[in-house]
Amino acid sequence: MRKVVFFGLLFLLAGSFNVQAQAPFYQGKTIRIIVGYPAGDTNDQWPRLFAQFMTKYIPGNPTIIVQNMTGGGSMIAANYVYSVGKNDGLTLGWVSPALYFDQLAGLKEVQFDWPKITWVGTPVESEHVMYMRSDSPYKNVEEIRKAAVPPRCGATGVSSTGHYMPKLMEETIGTKFNIVTGYQGGGPVDLAVERGELQCRALTIEAFFNREPFHTWRKNNFVHTVMQTGRKRDSRMANTPLLTELMEQYKTPEQGKRLAKVVMAAGLFGRPMIASPGIPADRVKILREAFAQATKDPEFIAETKKRRFDLEPVRGEEMESLAKEVMSQPPEIVEKMKKMLGM
Repeated sequence: MRKVVFFGLLFLLAGSFNVQAQAPFYQGKTIRIIVGYPAGDTNDQWPRLFAQFMTKYIPGNPTIIVQNMTGGGSMIAANYVYSVGKNDGLTLGWVSPALYFDQLAGLKEVQFDWPKITWVGTPVESEHVMYMRSDSPYKNVEEIRKAAVPPRCGATGVSSTGHYMPKLMEETIGTKFNIVTGYQGGGPVDLAVERGELQCRALTIEAFFNREPFHTWRKNNFVHTVMQTGRKRDSRMANTPLLTELMEQYKTPEQGKRLAKVVMAAGLFGRPMIASPGIPADRVKILREAFAQATKDPEFIAETKKRRFDLEPVRGEEMESLAKEVMSQPPEIVEKMKKMLGM
């Protein structure tokens, strides 16, 4: 009788262990998204939206929280995700798409390897625009080129759009800017523009059309646009020239065009969600699928429309290939990029 009871207990325990073994990895766990931007920024709103919807599509429905970790144009956040976050799929990040500039340039602050990052996805590719205060003396690119005193543009760090787009314009079409770095996000830059401390900023077209203060600024003609990137002009800025058009107008040398191609690849990374390196393949697949499924969720889509977000997602697999490609640059282009960015 005792043997029957003993084996019965063993059977029950084995069944219990089997159930536990089959439980989804993410069940009862918490995923953190480390955001390299301040609260309220467009690059803070996006990950919070994904935190709300991705959990529905991850087996086990984990809790997802967002933690802001600003500084260095989001390099602090990227370093944390790559070097501190464990390779268990519980630490995600939302960082600048242009941080690969810093690695190409060999900056000692870089603690990540761009191609080895786990790429989850991006909700949209990001083209860029430069706005200028309308009461400034700079009405178009030609006036910026001829100005005795360069306009003052704001940026967070050297890998931010606010820094590298003006620098690329200097290198390719001969404009000059006084770029002020060190701001903790796009909001503080815009506030400095309102106060008259700055006159211009380069940012994504999406951000320029989806939130304040830009709605009010455009309505009141407080700012105007002088340049945009992309394959074709955005219909909302039909009179604003493309950088590629300006390069043709000002006869940019071929090496300058090659440099522009490398730099503007940052727009293809869009608004990247990343994760720590070395995560097991099955968990990477789960995260990528959850990201992709979230972008197809009707409520998610409705919310992006409400916020005036553009939505043209790119899968992590494609971003992984792009990461390897941008890091394979000839030395002369890398040197030209370093010189352009003052690295």
